[in-house]
Amino acid sequence: MASSRVLKKEIRYLLSGTRRQEALAVIFEHRPRRIINALIACFYESDALIRWRGIKAAGALVADLAESDRESARVVMRRLMWMLNDESGGIGWGAPEAMGEITALSRAMEAEYGDILCSFIHSDRNFIEHPGLQRGVLWGVGRLALSAPGRVKAFLPGIVSFMKSEDPVHRGHAAWAAGNAKDPESLETLEQMFSDNAQIDFFEHWDIRRVKVKELASDAAGKILKTKGQI
Repeated sequence: MASSRVLKKEIRYLLSGTRRQEALAVIFEHRPRRIINALIACFYESDALIRWRGIKAAGALVADLAESDRESARVVMRRLMWMLNDESGGIGWGAPEAMGEITALSRAMEAEYGDILCSFIHSDRNFIEHPGLQRGVLWGVGRLALSAPGRVKAFLPGIVSFMKSEDPVHRGHAAWAAGNAKDPESLETLEQMFSDNAQIDFFEHWDIRRVKVKELASDAAGKILKTKGQI
């Protein structure tokens, strides 16, 4: 059995490639409880692409695990939640994004943890005040909204508030999340962002692309109008 250090090195190498399915196939060959530690270690990588792909791979792994071993999947979710707790002694980089990916891929995990994830942007619930983690929460909620828009509906005011943030990543991720949630109430705010030329690195599918906030806002508005039958 490979040592923890060797395993982490192997995972990093896999995630640096361009073939998502091949990387996931190899990752799924390992015992979930062992490989999840290596994937979570990737959340702290300085290489943004490795970090994001580690999040995606962890999400796929835990969502799959939830089908065969629900309690083990819950253990991972509780670990991610603990990483976001002040008492953990660290900063839970990647944890909200991973929660978003897991709840988006697993109906069971969505039912149990979807509201908890969304509560991180609710001012009266478990609001996370760290600006860097807020970026991840918005992406995670947006990812969940892509598969379960109804789950996010009650938390849309929190999303819209971030569209007015001074942080362009907040604005971009919030616009994307509102579009995924098909929220007609956010249209006016999205339209105000059509001239927002700030650029951010945005992760989608398996890669990072450089995009202007106004592009994310326009795409989001298009999704909403399409749902309303106006385009």
